[in-house]
Amino acid sequence: MKMKKKISKISVLHFTKLITRSLLFAATLISYILTFQNSSVETLSKYKSINFILIFIWIIYFIEILLRFFPSKIESPGCQKQFKANFVSTGETTPVLQSWKRTFWVALVWIVLNGIIGALYYTKIIDAGILILISLFYSVCDMICILFFCPFQTIMMKNRCCTDCRIYNWDFAMMVTPLIFIPSPYTLSLVILSVILLIRWEITYKLHPERFSEKTNCSISCKNCNEKLCHHKKQLQIFWKHNSEIIKLKGNQIIDITKEKFNKK
Repeated sequence: MKMKKKISKISVLHFTKLITRSLLFAATLISYILTFQNSSVETLSKYKSINFILIFIWIIYFIEILLRFFPSKIESPGCQKQFKANFVSTGETTPVLQSWKRTFWVALVWIVLNGIIGALYYTKIIDAGILILISLFYSVCDMICILFFCPFQTIMMKNRCCTDCRIYNWDFAMMVTPLIFIPSPYTLSLVILSVILLIRWEITYKLHPERFSEKTNCSISCKNCNEKLCHHKKQLQIFWKHNSEIIKLKGNQIIDITKEKFNKK
């Protein structure tokens, strides 16, 4: 009998974040639809009827970004590898790092995507409420990338998992990108803090590349990983593969039955 794998504390944390962020997105979406569907709202300050939700969003974002500046035992190893305390030398001195070209393409795609969103806002096709919703949508997608499927990992970066991810601490800067277009004390504080976090990550990567490579840092190897987030992705892949095979089999059966009926005629 197969033993069930116990879900890790870090997985519980990420599932909690996924639920919380999803609820925030849903609450803001409902408020936007009910209150501002037919109005022309262009600045964050005009969202007086959902100020409580916006303040709540700001508090959650601000605390999460702030905590990322410090070592934590309950956070993902993917964002903790930058700290000296989490570096365990393998004895090797030459780190194997991901290609800067892949990193560049991720940055370029993100800038172009959000540049289009910004253009839509300035041409008044979308308003500030949509930008807030996009930011919250990004935050939900961030958890989906960690727990289930990450297009950056699969298509662009080609890294093993979140633990050795080159751009892990880019997440908050990415999440708040749409808020750049609606400057206010709330949005600017989040943007500035997330950019500082990003810059610190990049400086550490430049000065201490050995912390970011499995070849030189034991703490981010599969053998020493307590996170086990890759299990969720593997389970989803197995589920998808299994169901794809079933659909394919049923499809072939339908084709065979159709051919048989056609031949009888």
